[in-house]
Amino acid sequence: MDKLKLIIKREFLAKVKNKSFIVMTILSPLLMVGLLLLIVFLNQKNSEEVRTVAFVDESNLLATVLEDTNATKYIDLTDLGIEEAKKQTEGNFYGLLFIKKSDSLINLSKGIQFYSEDTPSLNLLGSLENKLEKKIRNLKIEQLNFDLDKIKATETSVSIATENFAGEKSSKIGSILRMIAGGGFGYLIFMFIIIYGTSVMRSVIEEKTSRIIEVIISSVKPFQLMLGKILGNAFAGILQFIIWAISAGLLLTIITYVFGIETTSSGTAMGQINPEMIEQMHASSASELQVALQEIKNLPILTMFFSFIIYFIGGYLIYSSIYAAIGAAVDSETDTQQFMMPVMLPLIIAIYVGFSVIENPHGPIALAFSLFPLTSPIVMLMRIPFGVPWWQIITSMLLLIGTFILIVWFAAKIYRVGILMYGKKPTYKELYKWLKY
Repeated sequence: MDKLKLIIKREFLAKVKNKSFIVMTILSPLLMVGLLLLIVFLNQKNSEEVRTVAFVDESNLLATVLEDTNATKYIDLTDLGIEEAKKQTEGNFYGLLFIKKSDSLINLSKGIQFYSEDTPSLNLLGSLENKLEKKIRNLKIEQLNFDLDKIKATETSVSIATENFAGEKSSKIGSILRMIAGGGFGYLIFMFIIIYGTSVMRSVIEEKTSRIIEVIISSVKPFQLMLGKILGNAFAGILQFIIWAISAGLLLTIITYVFGIETTSSGTAMGQINPEMIEQMHASSASELQVALQEIKNLPILTMFFSFIIYFIGGYLIYSSIYAAIGAAVDSETDTQQFMMPVMLPLIIAIYVGFSVIENPHGPIALAFSLFPLTSPIVMLMRIPFGVPWWQIITSMLLLIGTFILIVWFAAKIYRVGILMYGKKPTYKELYKWLKY
């Protein structure tokens, strides 16, 4: 145990004293917060941009729906005619909407064109199409001598309220919260395995190519050396993640407090809304907030937390053992490519299966991959927020622990032989022979 502690300490200190580790630990929170601020800034600038669209309505039927908004202004150039309007629009306005005169409403809907110098915004085109479709529909209804007001009165929106058999209300917000919680934990494990599993592999390759391994192996057992590398890198990674989380949270809080990150466009829009509508929005928001808070209380937070720790540790130890074995088997990082795909494949499958978990968290596919040890650290964590029976969680954890012991044993056998093998690219056949030594 004393030797194992020394190896863990050595690996931990070597990792945290590395310049790249220090630089990334400091820069990553700044980059994350900076990216968030950039997104907010771009959204503000995008919302502040006002597009001026000219239009020529030869039919004199659709111009009434082209009303100014905060983002779009409309200018009527119908009196100039289409050719003169094109000349006036080019270089001066965002675009020109041309509504050709037609003998029927069907032909009218097919004779609408939009002229612009560059490719027009899809959002703008979608908004125009939506407005014009509704207006032409209403004109068709009037043409058929139907009462438009009565038809509008029949339009009804349906919002299905959900609750369990115990009488507790739920909502779509709950599904979104569960999706975010499960997806966040699963993705965090995925990234940790990839980053620090690869770090273990590189550390082994570096010591092997420099022949330091021959000196170290004379004092400690290969299994102790492998386990020490895995745990040392794990502790360094956990420390880095903790620093990232704390520093990013502090930076975001300070910047939000000092600069007051609020989109001016949203404030302006709220100021133009009728006070009665604002009261209704506040009442609706309060109701939705109450449901959201209830959904957060209903989340199995303790189960998620403890499960995350177990799957986090188990998943990392399994894959880092495989990475350590690969590092011991090769002479350079380029030789690892032939072994990386079988290792990455279960992780990639787990992420893709996670999308189906959101749609059907209790289906056979979700159950199978949440029990399979190489995918369970990601898939099971995505399922737990939706409610998973205890027997499935316990079975999955037992399979994970059993697989970890088995893989560590196999990896140690490969590691024991591979760290002293030089000059030959190993094949799967060679690895199988090493397991039998």
